[in-house]
Amino acid sequence: MTEARADSPVARCMPAHGASAPSAWVMRGLGWLAPGSRVLDLAAGQGRHACAAEALGMVVTAVDRDAVALRAIGGTVRCLEADLEADPLPFEAASFDGVIVTNYLFRPRFSEICELLEPGGLLIYETFARGNERYGKPSNPDFLLEPSELPARCADAGLAVVAFEDGVIRGARLARVQRILAVGPSANLESFAIE
Repeated sequence: MTEARADSPVARCMPAHGASAPSAWVMRGLGWLAPGSRVLDLAAGQGRHACAAEALGMVVTAVDRDAVALRAIGGTVRCLEADLEADPLPFEAASFDGVIVTNYLFRPRFSEICELLEPGGLLIYETFARGNERYGKPSNPDFLLEPSELPARCADAGLAVVAFEDGVIRGARLARVQRILAVGPSANLESFAIE
């Protein structure tokens, strides 16, 4: 988790009701996208990442099934209510320069989510993995990634992995996660320099 400085544009992205700040992993990925990039925050909830992307000058769409949570987002973020598991995704293929997914896993849609990326677009994904059951919810295996599942799914979708982590996050509460930054096959990998 990253702390937003009070004078930074991202500071206004602190959600109400004790929700967490934007993920440091997501912020790392957003740093590779230019202002004006079209970004989708999928399963956005209250929009902590949608708001962060907007503060960085991106054109953002947030989608979630919870209309009440979406109303908390504000700003110029385009918000769409949709059941991401029952309804067709409300977007054309190759519609976004970046797609953010955090704390959400619905395996039947993974490839379709990747197809939303423009050629060379960036997938920013962070969610719970097997082993999280010892720390709390989610504990249902349907919502936990298997070991190395995230890079394997990206490879199956034709994406190249730029960065990947698999481990325990220490913070207000422990969580076992996998997180990945992956790009489409036409991406110039040199433009995604790592530190």
